[in-house]
Amino acid sequence: MQRSLGIDSGIASLLDRAPNEVLDYGFVMECLKEYNNPRVKLNHLLKIEALIRVKKGIYIFGKKFARHPYSSEVLANMVYGPSYASLEWACQYYRLIPEKVTTVTSVTTQRSREFQTPLGLFTYDHIHPQAYPIGVTLIKFSERQQALVATKEKALADLLVLRRGRFSSIKHFKEILFEDLRVEEEDIENLDLELLKAIHQARPHSAIHYLIQLRATYE
Repeated sequence: MQRSLGIDSGIASLLDRAPNEVLDYGFVMECLKEYNNPRVKLNHLLKIEALIRVKKGIYIFGKKFARHPYSSEVLANMVYGPSYASLEWACQYYRLIPEKVTTVTSVTTQRSREFQTPLGLFTYDHIHPQAYPIGVTLIKFSERQQALVATKEKALADLLVLRRGRFSSIKHFKEILFEDLRVEEEDIENLDLELLKAIHQARPHSAIHYLIQLRATYE
């Protein structure tokens, strides 16, 4: 334990043992178990902002003690699950859409929820369990931080299905894709056609059908 650093011994223990920047309640209690009342110690660390409570049971190190930037995607996976980062947040990550996105958007098989936290808003949209697992990947954001995130194909499919609903024609679809969302044709050309087909097969939808149809024109 880094008591020689001249900092609170509780936060020193957490810094020594934490595998990444995001901590859960069980881990914090384990690190503070030498104290007579670990909960009181935790409240003290929160009061002096050595730790920041993201939501009940989930914490990050405060600014003075953060070793590395936290990953919004890792936090999103932990705040509510099962879930993966997708929709506007993931489309921005892949530079499919030009807008700056500040809300961390995710998809879940649970009911839709949103959480306002000291770090911003985290939202979760429900998706049918059949559609959930196809096109989700584990992305490594740093040596110790990795999270479940939609592939670019899945992120765009989720955005079209969950935000725009059904499409009646390819013309309508193109208007939404290119004029409303402002996706570039080059990005559509670079989508994985076989993955799109797998996403559609898992849970057919007109949005994915037209996305496949459009992508196939670039073959």
